[in-house]
Amino acid sequence: MLFRSLPWKGHTDLLAHLTGASRVAMMFWSEPLKVVLLTVHVPLSEVPSLMTPHLISDIIDLSSTEIPRMMNGAGNARCRLALAGLNPHAGEEGLLGEEDERVLRPAVDVARKRGIDIAGPFPGDTVFVRASRGEFDAVIACYHDQGLIPVKLLAFGRAVNVTLGLPIVRTSVDHGTAFDIAGRGKADPSSMIEATLLAARLARIRETRSSSGSAGRDQSSGA
Repeated sequence: MLFRSLPWKGHTDLLAHLTGASRVAMMFWSEPLKVVLLTVHVPLSEVPSLMTPHLISDIIDLSSTEIPRMMNGAGNARCRLALAGLNPHAGEEGLLGEEDERVLRPAVDVARKRGIDIAGPFPGDTVFVRASRGEFDAVIACYHDQGLIPVKLLAFGRAVNVTLGLPIVRTSVDHGTAFDIAGRGKADPSSMIEATLLAARLARIRETRSSSGSAGRDQSSGA
């Protein structure tokens, strides 16, 4: 099939290519829970090898920069992040897998030394509950279903897919294309409405920040 020959596995990769964005991340934004994904459309067996210190650092940095802007329009506000562990019980200190202690925890320690408010890795079976109760502003999940199951459980149809790191605003629905019900009048527009509203809010935030930056440059130049 045609799509199997394409180098992109989804809109996120394609839009990064078209806009020349060097690093992007898929995020799901909802009122009760906000989740950023470390890896996206890859086989589960490949996830451990893809979770490199460089990738984790990039996603942490991107999340800490972009999410505060989405929350209140300010890029200098602190965002409370949590990193979900890869293995059960976040590896149980190496008993149930070594990736959490060998790769994830050092990445968190390095980020904290840079002033980023992040903690973890925490067991995946509790960290999303803690975030939904307000302890964290967002959770960084290791793989697709780890992050999307709790989001869709709490806010299916009300969550929004947002691409972090693009020079443009990009939002989308929290579900697939549902070609099986196309043209039958059965589709639920709720997530599309939420995606449109969030895109409008993000566009206003960008416009405000751009205007503020222009005003500051004008003042500094004496204009």
